[in-house]
Amino acid sequence: MGKKVLVVDDEQPIVTLLSYNLEKAGFQAVVAHDGEEALAKTASEQPALIILDLMLPKLDGVEVCKRLRQQQIMTPILMLTARDDEFDKVLGLELGADDYMTKPFSPREVVARVKAILRRTELVQPVAESGERLVIGQLEIFPERYEAAVGGKPLELTPKEFELLLHLARHKGRVLTRDQLLSAVWNYDFAGDTRIVDVHISHLREKIEEDTKKPAYIKTVRGLGYKLEEPKRHE
Repeated sequence: MGKKVLVVDDEQPIVTLLSYNLEKAGFQAVVAHDGEEALAKTASEQPALIILDLMLPKLDGVEVCKRLRQQQIMTPILMLTARDDEFDKVLGLELGADDYMTKPFSPREVVARVKAILRRTELVQPVAESGERLVIGQLEIFPERYEAAVGGKPLELTPKEFELLLHLARHKGRVLTRDQLLSAVWNYDFAGDTRIVDVHISHLREKIEEDTKKPAYIKTVRGLGYKLEEPKRHE
């Protein structure tokens, strides 16, 4: 069987449509119709990815996302929102969703997004313990293990936060635009919503920087984008 994808939506036609298209693409679809069932199915089925509607009975998608991340369950989450509402999208991303799509959507695009998210996590199967290690100041990144630490203390990063950090680290000292980051980390080949990048950068800073207002690692280059650099000694 293919990788399990948990589809969480209270609208049966959407569940049926997504399940059909996922299974046609070689995935195994598991379904839940409310937030409580979503948490239970995540624990029992251990899906590779969760497609999570924002508006759900019992617990909404934002609450489900928040609870999973609080339990350190870092399964990638693709959030669905019924309205093109900036607040919803940004809130979902801030709570640890990896990506979002607005209804109505094309099932083919949902499957493409699922494949793109999973392709990135598949690239990094655990290899030997002595695998590649990137060191920048107090920051250590272990690409094969999807792990990072600052000053020896492990960081709790979502898959997308890790990928963004790794991409910045592999281009240390180089300014990367938001569109370049969207293309590289989210596999978007078009100028998408760059707010998704800003939200994830702000998360990384909260986890990595001692002072988020004066970041030592991830610098904003006004009008251009972001760069990751070695902290200066006095910082």
